[in-house]
Order: sequence, then C-alpha cells, then structure tokens
Amino acid sequence: MPKARQQLEPRTVTVIGGGVSGMSAACALAEAGYRVQLVERRGYLGGRASSYLHPGVNEVIDNCQHVLFGCCTNLIGFYKRVGVENKIHWTTEMTMIEPGGRRSMLGPSSLPAPLHGLPKLLSAHAFTLADKISLARAFRAMMKPVEDERESLANWLRRHKQTPSAVERFWRLVIASALNADLDAIAVPYAAKVIRELFMNSPQAGAMGMSSVPLSELYGGAAQFLKDRGAELHFNTNVESAEWKEQASQWTIHTRTGTLVSEFLIIALPFEAMQRLLPHLPVAPGSEKLAQQIQRFEHWPICSVHLWFDREITNLPHAVLLDREIHWMYNKSVLQPWRKSKGSYLELVQSASRKFAALERQQAIDQALGELAEFFPAIKEAKVEKAALIKEVRATFGVPPGIDRLRPPSTSPWPNCFLAGDWIATGWPSTMESAARSGHLAAEALSASRIEDCRFLEPDLEPQGLMRWL
Repeated sequence: MPKARQQLEPRTVTVIGGGVSGMSAACALAEAGYRVQLVERRGYLGGRASSYLHPGVNEVIDNCQHVLFGCCTNLIGFYKRVGVENKIHWTTEMTMIEPGGRRSMLGPSSLPAPLHGLPKLLSAHAFTLADKISLARAFRAMMKPVEDERESLANWLRRHKQTPSAVERFWRLVIASALNADLDAIAVPYAAKVIRELFMNSPQAGAMGMSSVPLSELYGGAAQFLKDRGAELHFNTNVESAEWKEQASQWTIHTRTGTLVSEFLIIALPFEAMQRLLPHLPVAPGSEKLAQQIQRFEHWPICSVHLWFDREITNLPHAVLLDREIHWMYNKSVLQPWRKSKGSYLELVQSASRKFAALERQQAIDQALGELAEFFPAIKEAKVEKAALIKEVRATFGVPPGIDRLRPPSTSPWPNCFLAGDWIATGWPSTMESAARSGHLAAEALSASRIEDCRFLEPDLEPQGLMRWL
C-alpha cells in the first residue's frame, strides 16, 4: 500500500460508475485511506461484467462470458486485493474442434518461450503444413516493432502472405474474436500485443481464466471490501450533473436522489455514458476536444446463446469451434460446478458479428443449435430444456487504425477530476484488464501529489525464456 507523506485528514473521492474500472479505482483508494463514495446507476457492481436472474429461464446467467489471461496483471491484482482470486478457473490449453468432431490442442510445452507453443501448433490437425509455415512467419514478424500503426490487420495479413485457412481458423477466429472486430477494423499493434502476450512471452501469460461463480457474485467481494473500509456505496443512483466549486476546491455531484460533495472526482463510465454526461459538466479548456474524440469511438456487439440440455453433451470445459458462426463453447456445468445440474448448461459465444446480432431470438438459437450438433453428436439425442439469447450490443469499443490518438489520458480537462474506463489510453484493447488498468492509473494520478511512492498499477509479467533477449 502507498505510504503517506505525513498524517493527513482523509480526503473524499467520488467515483462515478461501478464497473471494473470504477471498482479498481475505488478499492485502491479506499485501501490507501481515502473516503470513497461509489455511485452506480444499477443495483449491483460489475457494469458489463455482471450477472442476473433471467426471468425467461429462471437461471442466474452472466450478461456475456468474460475471460482473463495470465498477462492481465492489474485485473488479477484487483481480484487479489478484494479476495476473490480463488474463484477463477485456470487452464493453459485450448481445444479447437472442426465440424465433424476432429480436435486439435494448442498449449505450452517444456520448450523456452517463445517456442513453448510450437510443438502443439505443429501437431494441430486444424492447420495444414502451409498454414503452419505462414503462421510461424507471421509470429516472427510480430516480434519486431510495428512498421505502420495506421495499417489494418487485414492488410498486414495479405502482405505477410497468410493462407486462407490460417486467416479463417486463427486470425479471424482467435485474434479478431479476442479483439471483437473484423480484421479490417483492427489496428496491427493490438493484434501484435495479443500475439506476444498470449502466445509468445511465457506460458503463464497465456493461461486462460474464467469465473467459477456468477460475475455479480465475483464482484460482490469488491462491495464488501469497500464497506469494510468505510466507503459509501450509492446504488440505483443516476448522476445528472457535476459542478466544480473553485473557492471551496470541491466537486458537487447532483443525482436524482440527492447531492454528494467531494474533493476529487473519478468518472469511470463507458465512452457512450461519458458522452451523455459531458454536457452536464463545467465548460473547460479541452472539454470540447474530449467530446470530439468520444464521437469517433464505435461499438462492437457480442452475442451469447445459453442452452440447458437433459444430458451431458461434452466434458470439455471450453472449446474453439471452427468454420461456423458460433466461435466459443463454455461448459458452465464444468466451469461452475455449484450449479449441480443433472444435464448440461452450455454457453455459446459469437464475437464481432453484427449479422448474427441482427437475428431474431429463435433464429439465433436454432442456428446455434444446428451448428453445435456438427461438433458434438450427443446434441442430436438430447432435449433442450431451456434456452436464452443475450445480445450485448455495446460489449466493446473498436480498435481500428488511428484509435490511439483518440484515447484520452487519465487526467481530464477539469480540476481534481480523473477519467477511467477501458477506452482510456491504457495500451490495451477493450478488455477487463484495460478497465482495471485505467482505474489504477486514475488512482495514481489522483494520489500523485499526496502519497509518497504512489503506485497502484501492477507491473507487466516479465518475458520468459528466450523472449527476455528477443
């Protein structure tokens, strides 16, 4: 925990937004001794990473499957801070399945990084020899600095002569899915970051984690952490405006239910919510530029189909599904054993497809079921007991070429006001890690003049093996 320069009276911070960015900032500051007021318009924490009781199926479901990786040091640090790190299911292997059921495994070996993933890639049935050669060539190229940050991933893949199958089965499915955008709408530096972090730096960095409890339960640990440190949580509270009192050196935040006063303000909202709040903040040099920047951001959807069967469909915890519209299968009966279902509960995720997001409920469910049967024959004999379709139309922001010059820093145009959110300039794409990093960056910026050696940002994992010198 940062060390105070001297004994100072606790100062009050209001954090607007209870998503991952707001929670990470609030918890870091509460631990450092600040009096925190967290304001959330919903009745629970988590933002886009939350769960709820779905009335149509009478089951608690996540609004979308969220995953993290070993390289997500700030998200993992946040989980450790609030005591929920033991509620993550970790795996180092990825199963890829072709229609018809043939499987390939990707994962680490005993070779030093960046060679640790090479043996399983070379033995993967999903890729031809030509695919493997082209992928190895691309991986090697991505170890070098990006030549042109304005280039799209689609153009980069053409220049580096990626085979059609490598593009479809790896770049489009794994990388574009991870970044939740089409190949021509992805800036090369973000693709390179995914490649380096997940596949090259170390086996630990590429380990994949999934919550073993509903997301709202996972983030309930943050609520208790804050309460134990004297923080005030204002749920179901919508912020209407905020004004800066220069003489008193404080913020007055107006909500529909009352007024809050604090010395500092952290606005930890998604970019579209920040856009709505901007006209209700003071006019300041730079505020108009911020508004123009936000207008350039774009949403990409993620859809998930939840299916409950009367029998076991597969014992795999998760899988990548090749050559079809649905991309990922998560076996919630395995990942969340507390459910104790006699059958199977599977969640199917479709990323970066506005076409799929436009389907009607039954159309989407029928398509997902039909495709799933091509990978798991047990589907044909099973009975679907319940089904739900969740469309998160504002799941992520896009990372097209040029996006970095639009991402603002943690500091804002207003005094004693700081910004957080996955869209802030963190160097990461739209992920929970980017959100957690932004919260820690905002906490650092706020505390810089008050706390000695103020560091909330968790260091990145060090590259291992040969990657330490490459």
